[in-house]
Amino acid sequence: MHYYLQLLINGLVVGGIYSLVALGFVVIYKATQVVNFAQGELVMAGAYVCFSLTVQFHVPFLWAFLMTLGFSVLLGLAVERLALRPLIGESTISVIMVTIGLSSVLKSLVQLVWGTQIKVFPQVLPAEPLFLAGVPIAPVYLAAFVLSALLFAVFSLFFKYSRLGVAMRATAFDQQAAQSMGIGIKNIFALSWCIACVVSGVGGVILGNINGINSQLGYLGLKVFPAVILGGLDSLAGAALGGLIVGVLENLCDGLAKDFLGLSGFKEVAAFVVLVLILMIKPYGLFGSREIERV
Repeated sequence: MHYYLQLLINGLVVGGIYSLVALGFVVIYKATQVVNFAQGELVMAGAYVCFSLTVQFHVPFLWAFLMTLGFSVLLGLAVERLALRPLIGESTISVIMVTIGLSSVLKSLVQLVWGTQIKVFPQVLPAEPLFLAGVPIAPVYLAAFVLSALLFAVFSLFFKYSRLGVAMRATAFDQQAAQSMGIGIKNIFALSWCIACVVSGVGGVILGNINGINSQLGYLGLKVFPAVILGGLDSLAGAALGGLIVGVLENLCDGLAKDFLGLSGFKEVAAFVVLVLILMIKPYGLFGSREIERV
C-alpha cells in the first residue's frame, strides 16, 4: 500500500510541474489563439540557464533562480517581438509552424552550448527524507509541489484581480472589442509570452533539481499537451487539474503495469489513452469552452 501511496505522491509532484507548463500553453492560446509547440524548449532553456549560472558561474542558487526568471522575461519579449509580431494578421497555421521552428532552434542552441549529456544541479535541499503517512518524501519533491501550487495561485489571482490580468482576459474573449476599449493588443501578446516563458523556466528549474537535465527535456511539451487538452485549451483551472491528473495517471499506471503485466514504459502512453477516452465524451476537455459555428 505504501508503494502506491508513494506513486500517488510522486504523481502529484510531477503533475504540479505539468500544471505550470500547461499554464503557459493556456495563457498563449487564450491571448493569441495559437498553440505554442515550443513550450517544452522554453522549459529546457530556463533549466540550462539556471544550471549554467549555478555550476559554471558559481552564483548562489536563489540568485541564479531569480536571474533565470529575468532571462525568461527577456526571452519571451524577444520571441514575441522578433518571431511572432511580424505574423500578426497571418493564418494560424503560419504562426504554429513558426513555433515548431522555434523549438528546433532552441534545442539546437542548447545542444551547441551545453552538449547532450545529462547535467545535475548541485544539491540545494537536504537529502534526509520527510515522512508523510509513513511514506518517505524527499524535501525537493515537497518543495517542488509547494512552489508549483504557490505560483499557480499567484497567477490565478493575477488574472482575476489585476488590471493587466483583466486586460488579458478581455483580449482572450474578444480582441477587437478589447482594442476598441484602449487595450494594447500587442502588449498583451508580449505579456502572455513572458508569462509562458517564466512558468516554463520555473518548471525547468524544478525538474532539473529532481531528475537533472539534458537536451531531451524539450519533449516535456509533448507530454504536457494531453494535460492541456484534457483540462481544456482555454481554461486555467483545466490546466491545473489536467496536469495533476496526467501526473498521477502516469505514475499509477506505470506501477500497475509493472506489477500485474510485467510491462515497463506504460507511463509514456497512459495519458494519451485516457485523453482519447475523455475526449470521446467531452470533446472540448473538462473545462474548455464549447464553440458553436454557424455555417
